[in-house]
Amino acid sequence: MAGQSASVLRPGDWITYDDGEYLVVALAGTSVRLRSQDGQESVVLASYLMAAPDFSVIGTEPLPTLEPSGLLATLPEPVQKAAREWERHVVEVEAGLPPDAEPGTPPQPGYDPATRSLVERAQTKADELGVSLRTVQGKRSRYAQQGLWGLVDQRQVRMSEATGRADARLVAAVREALDAETPASTGTRSRLIRRVVKMVEASHGEGVVPLPSKNTFYKLIDALSTGRHTFGSAVTRRQTANRPQGPFTPTFADRPGEQVQIDSTPLDVMVVLDSGLTVRADLTIAVDVATRSICAAVLRPVGTKAVDAALLLARMLVPEPMRPGWSASLRMAASRMPHRRLLDVDTRMEQAAAKPVIVPDTVVIDGGKVFISDTFIRACDRLGISVQRSRPRTPTDKPRGSYCASLG
Repeated sequence: MAGQSASVLRPGDWITYDDGEYLVVALAGTSVRLRSQDGQESVVLASYLMAAPDFSVIGTEPLPTLEPSGLLATLPEPVQKAAREWERHVVEVEAGLPPDAEPGTPPQPGYDPATRSLVERAQTKADELGVSLRTVQGKRSRYAQQGLWGLVDQRQVRMSEATGRADARLVAAVREALDAETPASTGTRSRLIRRVVKMVEASHGEGVVPLPSKNTFYKLIDALSTGRHTFGSAVTRRQTANRPQGPFTPTFADRPGEQVQIDSTPLDVMVVLDSGLTVRADLTIAVDVATRSICAAVLRPVGTKAVDAALLLARMLVPEPMRPGWSASLRMAASRMPHRRLLDVDTRMEQAAAKPVIVPDTVVIDGGKVFISDTFIRACDRLGISVQRSRPRTPTDKPRGSYCASLG
């Protein structure tokens, strides 16, 4: 590829080829569309073009830039209106007429391009608006480079840090002190300030890092502790700190029963036992990851035992008998499953509910005493179900089971 001066060919490049200069209009696969200086277009293979002895890239045209219309839409209406008004003035300076002028409208005095130069028209606009010529020229330059966004008052879109003008070393010390408050007892802001000052002086020396006033210090701490409950409930603070920092890896299952997540939670309701006592209840639930269906659920008074968890496994494996008063649409006969064929295999299917019977391969549990008990583990082993324990204090390892249990 003799004479080639660029490793990348893109639309907008000017090249020499076949004793002439061409503009690269488009690239499509292995073809290049060229336009000569007299407007004639042709299509050549890229390999043939670049192998030509006189091929070289001699220049390029700047690619067009798009206005940030999404950012413009977020601005307040007065800011957008002021930018559009400046656009009207700039276009009048450039072309002699505003963009909304009717066809055949003559230019206003002082804006006729036939009698006034561009600088004279800009000066006329500066006198009309009561601003300097430099302001008008600056608006023209920004409009040529950025379009309407260049005419927006940038003071209205300037982003500011939540920490203000605080020294970066001080901000780092405040973050470190806030992290240390998570496992500790709930303290006060004044105590935190004293700790931060000692940390800064121990690390950088006394008087090296500028310290703000007390009110500014409070504002800095409030800005950095937002949502962390540093000065609120210790339980809420620790639970919040235990949340994952970003999206966790979802659990996938390709077929029913490949993974079933189990969790238990106390319900915020009262139930009446057969003895007449009123107590709170625990809900233990099993959710199939592949089908998102609830395999089984057990409702027991507070204090769920290991045998209740084992009962959950039994309910998953055996179709639930029809209860009196249930709608006929819930019977297995109304299901799309081959009910007649299943009935020949197992007569229990005649009174089965119209929900799938999922035999789990793996169940995911947490560290609850009910699930790590010998009774539950032995039941799983007897049924050929492997047990996978989630990591301590990591509810995202079994999000579906925890979520469904909490909704119960």
